[in-house]
Amino acid sequence: MNTLYVVMPAYNEEANIEAVIRQWYPVLSMGSEDSRLVIADSGSSDRTHEIIEGLKENGYPQLTAYSDTLKQHGPKVIALYKYAIDNGADFVFQTDSDGQTNPDEFCQFWEMRNAYDAIFGVRTVRGDGKSRKFVENVVCFLLRCYFGVKVKDANAPFRLFNTAVLNKYVGRFDEDYNLPNIMLTTFYTYYHENCSFREITFKPRQGGVNSINIRKIVKIGWKALGDFRRFKKSM
Repeated sequence: MNTLYVVMPAYNEEANIEAVIRQWYPVLSMGSEDSRLVIADSGSSDRTHEIIEGLKENGYPQLTAYSDTLKQHGPKVIALYKYAIDNGADFVFQTDSDGQTNPDEFCQFWEMRNAYDAIFGVRTVRGDGKSRKFVENVVCFLLRCYFGVKVKDANAPFRLFNTAVLNKYVGRFDEDYNLPNIMLTTFYTYYHENCSFREITFKPRQGGVNSINIRKIVKIGWKALGDFRRFKKSM
């Protein structure tokens, strides 16, 4: 059986984290006994870490709280991918810890794992608002302009990677890079890796407050333009 690491960044998600863990933990049974659910919770000032550790000690032994990362979402995602690779995962699946994705839709991705190097979710209908959809459309437009790649959703937090191929790309990021999932989608498409895009559902946030607001998105996006130029020169 293949070893599966399901990885999630989390920041002050005490309103969601227990339900999300209970929902996603059963998918580990599709992998080997060495499979893990790993949640990066660095920087959280609420009970997120306490809840994770409590569940680990009470019926969730394959659950791991990974606190040795930077606190921002992007750096956590990079650290989680590297953690999965370093610990021998055959496949790593990334989603978020806010309850917006559906674990019932994971099975179709897992069944196709040996046919593709990566499988990316596509949020055709988004429960997080029109402004987020607009931002995604702008991102996809910029990727087409900068890199000549055409994708419908570059940043969906529902993606399954074969770690052997992922390892070729994840080392290209500085540890504090903010948009690794967008660039991974770009790399896989630009270099014609064997990848697939599959429609998924995407619910509204199930509780708590999103730490990334539109102002922060604009600030990150402005910096991303320079990053895109830098990556393009190296491709």
